[in-house]
Amino acid sequence: MFNSKVKNVTAEEAYKLISDNKDFIILDVRTKDEYDNGHIPGAKLAPVNILSMKLAQLNKYRDKPVLVYCASGGRSPRAVDTLVNNDFKNIYHLSRGIFSWRYSLAR
Repeated sequence: MFNSKVKNVTAEEAYKLISDNKDFIILDVRTKDEYDNGHIPGAKLAPVNILSMKLAQLNKYRDKPVLVYCASGGRSPRAVDTLVNNDFKNIYHLSRGIFSWRYSLAR
């Protein structure tokens, strides 16, 4: 589905990656209301429909590992494509979205 710059990961793999690497950037590409109802701790809100307008702010993370997620994995592939097309190099995609996340959420 994605190219070699992108790794699909399970919630368990994502949790371990985030725990082991404090440089991880986490992008929640859902709506603000969804984000406010609970998100992965440390996640930055970047709704997929305005992600391309936020790229200037996100460019500083281009060489860092980035985890992208939405609710169930339906919207996040569009966000991943946007990042890939803008030279982000180390992208992780939470394949089943936050619905698969069994860990604590921030509000």
